[in-house]
Amino acid sequence: MKKLLPIDVKKIFDVNRVVKLFIMSDFMFLGGWGLIAPIFAIFVVQEIDGATIVTVGAVAAVYWFVKAIVQLPVALYLDKKEGERDDFHSLIFSLLLSGLASFSFLVVQSIPALFLVIFLKGVAFGFYTPAWAAIFSRHLDKKRYAFDWSLDHASIAFASGLAGLTGGVLASVFGFQAVFIFAGVL
Repeated sequence: MKKLLPIDVKKIFDVNRVVKLFIMSDFMFLGGWGLIAPIFAIFVVQEIDGATIVTVGAVAAVYWFVKAIVQLPVALYLDKKEGERDDFHSLIFSLLLSGLASFSFLVVQSIPALFLVIFLKGVAFGFYTPAWAAIFSRHLDKKRYAFDWSLDHASIAFASGLAGLTGGVLASVFGFQAVFIFAGVL
């Protein structure tokens, strides 16, 4: 009988231990932020005095600009140092700062405070991205680079989809605060 799938399904999870752990961490970390994604614009417009859809767009721009500006020098610094200790410290710093940013949404009541929290999120992801990628890249399975990266991206897609639905339900049933708490914990 012919195989229906071109890959051996058992081999999907036969990956380097560090790669597997980092995929699980990405699933949790980005899944946590995925809880916020579907309700963020509604939160900003409904809960912050004076905020508009333009505010939401400006907040998104600030996040992406800060992340882009921070991650390049962080990446250069991490590349200069041998070993993974600095990468690991950068990763831990980013996760703690990201959790703080998520929990900070609980107290945001003004547009300037919103921009400060988004700035912190941008810094956190600016440290997270190069540190995570550096460690992950060093532990990729030989001759399966594309598969390891694709497995991570597929897990992020599933986490984002599940988190998007869950975030919408949580916000609808329990309010925005519940979403920010769950996101911060994850």
